[in-house]
Amino acid sequence: MVKTEELYYQDAYLKEFEGKVLSCEKGKGDSFLVVLDRTAFFPEQGGQSSDIGSISDAVVTHVSITDGIITHVTDRELPVGECVKGIIDFDHRFSNMQQHTGEHIFSGIVNSKYGYDNVGFHLSDSEVTMDYNGVLTDEDIHDVEFLVNRAIWENVEVKCEFPAKEILDGLQYRSKKELTGDVRIVTVVGYDTCACCAPHVARTGEIGLLKVVSCQNYKGGVRVSILCGKRALEYINDQLQVVGQLTGLLTTGYDRIVSSVKKLSDENYALKGKLSDCREKLIGYELDSIDKNKENVFLKKEAGLDGNLMRKVANALIETRSGYCGVFSGDDNAGYKYIIATKGEGKDLKALQNMLREEFGAKGGGSSAMVQGSMGSVNVADVIKKCESF
Repeated sequence: MVKTEELYYQDAYLKEFEGKVLSCEKGKGDSFLVVLDRTAFFPEQGGQSSDIGSISDAVVTHVSITDGIITHVTDRELPVGECVKGIIDFDHRFSNMQQHTGEHIFSGIVNSKYGYDNVGFHLSDSEVTMDYNGVLTDEDIHDVEFLVNRAIWENVEVKCEFPAKEILDGLQYRSKKELTGDVRIVTVVGYDTCACCAPHVARTGEIGLLKVVSCQNYKGGVRVSILCGKRALEYINDQLQVVGQLTGLLTTGYDRIVSSVKKLSDENYALKGKLSDCREKLIGYELDSIDKNKENVFLKKEAGLDGNLMRKVANALIETRSGYCGVFSGDDNAGYKYIIATKGEGKDLKALQNMLREEFGAKGGGSSAMVQGSMGSVNVADVIKKCESF
């Protein structure tokens, strides 16, 4: 089969085209694999997701390329030999063009300013990430973000071409791998020259804006997430909506949100400490009221009891008792977490833990002196009765 004619290289803004169905085979589930003699659908490659849209009355959900043959995944069969009309979902295409050209400018500036290479790239419908083989500080990221947006404001030309070999050999361009044959070069005038197979905007102003969403250490370098154009605007609007809600809840200005939240956090931490102290005192009174001659003692407490407090209670109980002592925190519907301890001779906590696992589905472990774990929905009264008689 001859290679598919790639119309997206002739015009990245082509929204509709006509082509001939060369083959149509059954795919997975209810899908079909359609090959045309020519297409404007960009296939998934180079780290970028594919175009979507329709061919006649069939919906195109994914497009791939193998050895120059482009395959369209559709939701219905198309007759072989028929002339069909393809329509690109151009909102989706243009968004990808904005993201990808924005990435080129960002990576070009990182390369020229810091000497780092882009060693990984992913562009999907939800995220755009770039991996660089060097560390960038928050200040570095801020500077690059500003420089990218300045390039956008300048509205410079973006050129996509297949240079002749003699010209290509003299070009300095970025590429993640060694390339042979025809090489497509994308040049953002004054900012970047890079080998790339994807559609791009014609001028940088069409990107609109670029916003860095996150930056984290990754494999000795950093992974940067960005959004461009409409995606960036939607992200910023979402963030502003959150800020607006917080200013309303905290009855403060946006510039005082951080200090207000810190104050609440400090107050919450102090209250938790007081609550823990009160709980400990209440449990102390409860322990004093328990019959000192009772060998096995198990307490059922409310959900969310601090693990350290549970441990303190178990240790306090076994100081004067030779049996099994423990605490179950939770409720019968949601389940329980527990800590059980002993100092008694001949007592086998591991055997007790195995019993809890086998009869009540408990998960956990520990030592001969103390075990801890959790279990799902149970009647804890039955569990405690079993433990007391173990």
